[in-house]
Amino acid sequence: MRDLLFEIGTEEIPAGFMEPAYKQLQKNFTAKAAELKIAHGPIEVMGTPRRLALIVHDVSVKQQDIREELLGPSKKAAYDAEGKLTKAAQGFARSKGVDVDALQVVDTPKGEYLMLVREEAGKETATLLPNILQSLITGLSFKKSMKWGANQLTFARPIQWLVALFGDEIIPLTHEGIVSSNNSGGHRFMANRMFEISNATTYKDQLDEQYVIVDHVVRRAKVVEEIKAAVADNSDLVGGRVAVDEALVDIVTNLVETPIGVCGTFDEKFLQLVPEVLITSMREHQKYFPVVDAEDNLLPGFVAVNNTKVNNQDVTRKGHQRVLRARLEDALFFFNSDKEISLHDRVDKLEGIVFQAKLGTMLEKKNRLVKLVKILSENIDPTLAEDCCRSAELCKADLLSDMVGEFPSLQGVMGAAYAINDGENSSVATAIKEHYMPKRAGAEVPSTDMGAILGLADRFDTLAGSFGIGQIPTGTADPFGLRRISLAILHILQEKKYTVSLAEIISKALALYGDKVDGSSETVDTILGFIRGRFSNDCVKKGFEAQAVEAAVSVGFDDVNDCVKRIAAISDIHQHEAFSVLAASYKRIRNIIKDNSQTTVDESLFEGDSEKNLYFLYQEVRVEMLQLVDGKQYLPALEVMLKMKEPVDTFFDEMMVMAEDQAVRQNRLNLLTALGELILLIGDISKFQE
Repeated sequence: MRDLLFEIGTEEIPAGFMEPAYKQLQKNFTAKAAELKIAHGPIEVMGTPRRLALIVHDVSVKQQDIREELLGPSKKAAYDAEGKLTKAAQGFARSKGVDVDALQVVDTPKGEYLMLVREEAGKETATLLPNILQSLITGLSFKKSMKWGANQLTFARPIQWLVALFGDEIIPLTHEGIVSSNNSGGHRFMANRMFEISNATTYKDQLDEQYVIVDHVVRRAKVVEEIKAAVADNSDLVGGRVAVDEALVDIVTNLVETPIGVCGTFDEKFLQLVPEVLITSMREHQKYFPVVDAEDNLLPGFVAVNNTKVNNQDVTRKGHQRVLRARLEDALFFFNSDKEISLHDRVDKLEGIVFQAKLGTMLEKKNRLVKLVKILSENIDPTLAEDCCRSAELCKADLLSDMVGEFPSLQGVMGAAYAINDGENSSVATAIKEHYMPKRAGAEVPSTDMGAILGLADRFDTLAGSFGIGQIPTGTADPFGLRRISLAILHILQEKKYTVSLAEIISKALALYGDKVDGSSETVDTILGFIRGRFSNDCVKKGFEAQAVEAAVSVGFDDVNDCVKRIAAISDIHQHEAFSVLAASYKRIRNIIKDNSQTTVDESLFEGDSEKNLYFLYQEVRVEMLQLVDGKQYLPALEVMLKMKEPVDTFFDEMMVMAEDQAVRQNRLNLLTALGELILLIGDISKFQE
């Protein structure tokens, strides 16, 4: 057993490329080792902006011996009446590249067959590694790749060196003129030199001596330690603490090889800016962390993370302060100039912003939103209609502000701030801010009904318009983010527990576009089916059984929360021992009745007690179930339905449904059809049998 070390040295790789690259390295090596039957121990992936590294512990020095048993034609098919090999046997041998003499007859559970036993001794791992490591380089994919010089292959950034060690042995590898060695590069500024790596065991420690923390998990912890210590050491920010943004920590971790925290301050006049403006200015452009007090209020301070140690930190601090001050001065200028024009006065200028070439301008979208929120609010809470319409009138106006032009992520946030400045109702301002929520999967939904209503209207409008012009997501192509929009609609409806007809809202959203879109019932069904697909996947991710989800949505998907209740009820009743029998019986019923839709039953045509008993119990159960279903008490309704198990079984045991007498046959089909319709009030339980 030996340890394998593979390091790809590069120019600085963008921070966002690193985490995916780590996962790919581990996945690709694991797959390749499994394919070649090379045993190994734990895998470590790590890296810095200037390197991607893979350490594989306890790699077998030799490939496992390969023994294949390839089954061919049966002995009967392999030999003719004279005992000679047939074309089938010869063809099998030829397809495997061997002579027919290599085949043997073996006993199997299915009888005697020809078999080829192929054994191959495992190769030395060292001889296989060059191709494996080469495939790791070419197998890495990035959001954007580049070529340089005369190279033919692309990579995130130019490759500068390759370290390939199997134990203490250098694995010979050449990639685009770069020859592998045991030489790695130190920190670009504090140890700008190449040095020899002994082996995988010493790799991390040797790099540490060259001011490189190569383990990104350790380096991340060091980043957090540094930014906290930097604030604690700043006497101008007593009582302050760093606001640790985990996503920003991840970014910064992959921007440096040795993190050094530096805490600076800025003029308190900038605190008049909306907190999100300050945070965004620090984060987006400078990758700085804000400083807050015990109540999470912003203080006039920030923390930067340097990649180098300096002799005079004060010089570095002042440099960061000077850069940030310029950013904040711009932000303050934008903020003050934006406030000179009210949101209301900006609305008409939305005519100049294109929403989508075929769907018109943002002004037209705004006009549709005003009408759509009125429809939604009257359904959810009519008392909110007036304020909802006002929030819809203003919700897109901040797109014309300088601040949002500089920081697009602040749309909604700035709209709320400017609405308050204009003297608008605070609930209107909150709705403007919240209508973009949730911004990503798992994020918080709007806290207010007005924000939720406006957010739903905005998304239904985009969904309807896109599908109405045929812009339907295919594969990974989803330019309008319609999958994310659909999930946001579902999460808002579920979190707020709204009773909304999806088909009705989609139909009205399409109608508001007029002749710009195809507003047919087929388009409504297509959109509904698209949302249903997202809903089903989301429910399964949340832990519901896929069969229960399919059973519920297959009979109706219009009210999201009603569907969730039916799924939960079906999941619960599925645990009952009688359920599987009833589900199997219903599948049988469905197959028998096929296209029959009649449900009128004539009692005078009954010929046995089993069909009489089934019909009378059906009538009792139907009354109970309808009452419970009307009250959305789906689990009790399903429990009542289980009473049908024994009578249904007895009916099938004693009665021939397809009787010779046409009238009797139709009567029995009608009884089963009526029973089937009753079951479908909640879900198609036969899905558990498919």
